[in-house]
Amino acid sequence: MPARRTASHPPVPAASRRQVDTEDVVASTQRSRPASAYHEPHHMHWTVYAGFAMIIMMMGWMIVSSVAHWWQGVEDDWHYGRPRTFQTDQVVGHHDSTANPSHFIAMNLNRHIQVIEFQGGDAANAKVYVGPVLVGADQDLAPVTLTFKDVNADGKLDMIVNVQESHFIFLNDAGQFRSPRTGENIQFTT
Repeated sequence: MPARRTASHPPVPAASRRQVDTEDVVASTQRSRPASAYHEPHHMHWTVYAGFAMIIMMMGWMIVSSVAHWWQGVEDDWHYGRPRTFQTDQVVGHHDSTANPSHFIAMNLNRHIQVIEFQGGDAANAKVYVGPVLVGADQDLAPVTLTFKDVNADGKLDMIVNVQESHFIFLNDAGQFRSPRTGENIQFTT
């Protein structure tokens, strides 16, 4: 193997050597960098993050509420149809018996509550009871149901029309139902 050779450079004369100050080098590199390189990144105040979190929570609550309202309408459509209709059979003493109970249809027809009673299940003995008129948004979609309970302690089942949180009492009197008169003793609990 041949011997290695090193390159030799001629010596640099001292007069041509220039002394370099490290501060000059640092200053020149700093001038060449953009000004944004010297600023630290901006951090937002914690209240900005808290505000964003609250806005997101409110939007989430609004979306969940809207979906829940829509879903309730879908379930009511499945159970009560449109117009909202409810049917039941009950023996109330109006030409009926256990073998032939009276058939009741309660409906919310354009915010007007109506109850049709087929006494003894016979359409020839039908009675129509007009209930309250509902006021407010989407009240035409409020379901109406019926329950029967003796609320005036006369031994006859009375009809209670239930619409959302409201209850309207019709007393069983003389072979039909009627609204209570002022001063009548009614003991109704839900």
